[in-house]
Amino acid sequence: MPIRIPDALPASSELESENIFVMTEFRALHQDIRPLRVLILNLMPTKIATETQIMRQLSNTPLQVEVELLRADSHESRNVSATHLETFYRTFRDVRYDRYDGLIITGAPVEQLRFEEVDYWSELQEIMDWSSTNVHSTLHICWGAQAGLYHHYGIPKYALPEKATGVFEHHLVEPRSPLVRGIDDTFRAVHSRNTEVRRQDIERVPELEIIAESDEAGLYIVKSTDSSRFFVFGHPEYDAETLRLEYERDLARGIPVAIPRHYFPGDDPSAEPPNTWRSHAQLLYTNWLNYYVYQTTPYDLRSIGRDVRSRSGLV
Repeated sequence: MPIRIPDALPASSELESENIFVMTEFRALHQDIRPLRVLILNLMPTKIATETQIMRQLSNTPLQVEVELLRADSHESRNVSATHLETFYRTFRDVRYDRYDGLIITGAPVEQLRFEEVDYWSELQEIMDWSSTNVHSTLHICWGAQAGLYHHYGIPKYALPEKATGVFEHHLVEPRSPLVRGIDDTFRAVHSRNTEVRRQDIERVPELEIIAESDEAGLYIVKSTDSSRFFVFGHPEYDAETLRLEYERDLARGIPVAIPRHYFPGDDPSAEPPNTWRSHAQLLYTNWLNYYVYQTTPYDLRSIGRDVRSRSGLV
């Protein structure tokens, strides 16, 4: 897919080096086509790495996508320069009157706090409320998924006895869902979290359905029955080395953490971990973008909010 991002964004050169088609702003402006507008609310501290990871996943369909980056204005980011944020990121004040085909809300390393204790929780609540009327389809990732379920449906999160970190085997619960079209009946996916959402709480809400889960790691994909909200409790966008970097970071901080499960060959942290989740991750993002954004979003963005729940029969 020709993904349209600012020419100077660090992700641009990284993706081009991987032979991914990144469309220049000049070329995009001279095409007679309406690109999909996708907003990424990036709550991760490693902002540049996360930008690149998610944009890589959005880059493998024939669609043209215009990506914008959003940050929490009520939180001070310490791991990225102020210049980068000012150049490439918008705040909610900047976008609150805009409409988007898709919104992605990332994870954040704040799972062990109560939602109300997160310094940008009020702002995130406002953004999630706004997404119900100004965004056609929203994809929530990891802590973002837990936050979305808590805010929209009152579903709590629970602390785990130890961090769920590793690459786990999963199975499809709803294999006929277009969201998992082309994904194997069993597949591997990345988790990295200290809390969980429980199946029995999802089953109590008729507006939600479980799409995929793991016997070892628990829930993986949940969606709303009207296909406007998607919740992924892992990190399908992670690079091969991301779990290793997190593991080494925790060790350096003196945080007791187990070796990520089923990740290092022979459970040897000195061994190079292979990426065994790449194909399912690509299909997951591509299917969401195609079936639940492109196929059903109104051509006139001004119509989003008036008929945002019409999904043309997709389940």
